[in-house]
Amino acid sequence: MLRRLILKSVSAREDEIAPLAWATAYGFCILLSYYVLRAVRDEISAADRGNLQYLWTAVFLAMLIVVPLYSWAGSRWSRGVFVPLVSRFFIVNLLLFYAVLALLPASARPWIDRVFYVWASVFALFAVTVFWGFMVDCFSNAQSKRLFGFIAVGSSLGAILGSALTAALAQKLPPFSLLLVACLPLEMARYCARVLHRRFGGGTDPARAENRPLAGNAWSGMAIVFRSPYLMGIAGFILLMTYCSTVLYFVQADLVRAAISDRAARTALFARIDLWSNACTILIQVWLAARVIRWLGVGATLAALPVVTAAGFLWLGTTPQLSVLIALQVAYRALRYGLAKPTREVLFTVLGREEKYKSKAFLDAATYRGGDLASGWIFTGLKALGLSIGAIALAAAPLAVLWALLALWLGRRQDRAARAEIATPETGAQT
Repeated sequence: MLRRLILKSVSAREDEIAPLAWATAYGFCILLSYYVLRAVRDEISAADRGNLQYLWTAVFLAMLIVVPLYSWAGSRWSRGVFVPLVSRFFIVNLLLFYAVLALLPASARPWIDRVFYVWASVFALFAVTVFWGFMVDCFSNAQSKRLFGFIAVGSSLGAILGSALTAALAQKLPPFSLLLVACLPLEMARYCARVLHRRFGGGTDPARAENRPLAGNAWSGMAIVFRSPYLMGIAGFILLMTYCSTVLYFVQADLVRAAISDRAARTALFARIDLWSNACTILIQVWLAARVIRWLGVGATLAALPVVTAAGFLWLGTTPQLSVLIALQVAYRALRYGLAKPTREVLFTVLGREEKYKSKAFLDAATYRGGDLASGWIFTGLKALGLSIGAIALAAAPLAVLWALLALWLGRRQDRAARAEIATPETGAQT
């Protein structure tokens, strides 16, 4: 049944079905765990709105520490060791957070919340970054254009289930129990990663590149980015995306806090927004993602999100209401994760293994959170100058247009790099 479903839903070869299924299950588990925790983190941001820019500063500083440690781990252990190890690391962290929240007095809760917010933000990017780094290492450029949309479907299904569980359980479970709930899918993700590596990604043969530690050192991932115009272009794409995301995120925190006073009710609303967003996302991934990439190419597909975002900012700027924000947030997330996310991962398939893991970790983690940090302070500064929410949204529209132009440029560069390696035949789940 699963085989027939995959063959009907995606243009996959017979030998790709099993690795595709395990990769999809891996993404499902990672996003299930993340979306159980996401609404908890977002509720903290709404409750502690006045300190949000300071929390993002702490997140960025944490990323500057974590990324070199990850690069060091990649240089010390093969992917078959350090990819599953990431899941176990986060599980231990969640158990420690649960113990601290359960044992310490309520007066310590505000500071524990802030530490958890920083940790959850690191987890949100890092676990997903490791997953997609593994995917672009397992599948070739040609395969990625056909298969990444379906793999992203698994991630969206996990996100939908995680959002639904949180919305249903947030007001029913004992305090802090959601942290324990998130541990189980993380352990399942670890198992999926090990199976995918052992059965379809080189097994235990020490002669294969994927079974050896990566080249370079703890800092090489950063150096690679600054030497490559292509990677710098991806960094610019991420920075512009984070600014637009930050505007929406801060506006959301302001409008929701003003409209809803109960913390549990706010958590449930955030979970429902996630649920609606992911329901739309999965429809795009199933029916549109692979087709749009094939019809329009990588560049135009990447540009779809910033074009819609620019139009949305114009709408929000003229009508700064919670209902408009929710509609724009759902559309933005659906396009971001339904089209832009799998397409952006295609950009990395034409790179070497060290770039796929180390530079990708720097771009998706440190650069992303650096963009969050700068964007958060810019938003705070604009509000301090007296600009309204509507005015800030209108000012963001031209940056979204610049974002679209950069997406088209990246698409042309990726297409040239893909044609340059066209002589190398596609070789199954691992190139």
